Amino acid sequence: MTIVAQATAAENTLLSDDVIQEVLANGLEKQFTNQRVLALIPDHTRSIPLPLLFRLLVDVLADVRQLDFLVALGTHPPLSEDALCQLVGITPQERATTYGHIGLLNHDWDNPDALVQIGVLEKAQIQQIAGDVWHPSLGDDTPVRINKHALEYDHILIIGPTFPHEVVGFSGGAKYLFPGISGAEMINTTHWLGALIGILGTIGVADTPVRAMVHAAAECVPTPITLVSMVVVGSGLAGLFIGDHLSAWQAAADLSSQRHITWLDKPLQRDLSQPATMYDELWTAAKAMYKLEPAIADD
Repeated sequence: MTIVAQATAAENTLLSDDVIQEVLANGLEKQFTNQRVLALIPDHTRSIPLPLLFRLLVDVLADVRQLDFLVALGTHPPLSEDALCQLVGITPQERATTYGHIGLLNHDWDNPDALVQIGVLEKAQIQQIAGDVWHPSLGDDTPVRINKHALEYDHILIIGPTFPHEVVGFSGGAKYLFPGISGAEMINTTHWLGALIGILGTIGVADTPVRAMVHAAAECVPTPITLVSMVVVGSGLAGLFIGDHLSAWQAAADLSSQRHITWLDKPLQRDLSQPATMYDELWTAAKAMYKLEPAIADD
């Protein structure tokens, strides 16, 4: 598929709503006629103009048979009905009327009945992916389990931003499958592999062992996948890329490396970092520390 539609804002500018709508229409309109489409979206701990995107996507995909949105929570807590409405920017009245035909779903990572096994990453494959950092604590084979909904639709549409990330290198793309809507095994193994590598060897690096493991697991997904990948700056988009999940993610990661990474002349001796209020749990608020680790002096 490669990239079928894209737009990149000039430096220090953002894409207009009209350009965003045009890219979505060029990449998605009439591509899934009469199909059942499952859109994977982030929760409130990710920066993305989701209310705008939700309304535009519902309009662009008006000819599909069914359109549902599944929040790729990973291990984050499920959202209440009110929180789901707030996430996509609609009122309870709109939820019951205008968008009553749209499903808003939570991932349920620790419920065996909500998951299905679609493959296995064998120990030898994980060893090859991990390379020199492999450790026996990574265990043996890793079952690839995913939310059952991923197999109940004709097409999966991933909607998400890409930022430098402390576990996988750059977020987004197939990460919305694993760990986004996966079972515990892939969540545990990928995060432990990331811990063995460390933040300094991971954040802001596109081709990491964890990313390779995520992509290997994604090959087990039988449902066709299209990625709507974006680079968020402030409250808007600096870039928008639609295509297969590898190409669109790589394009977003390349732009993210330009827009999201600040290079310093020398390391910082001390720094005070304040987490954003959207992080309502300590382990996610710790991102305020993770993002700064490469900039801190060793002594």
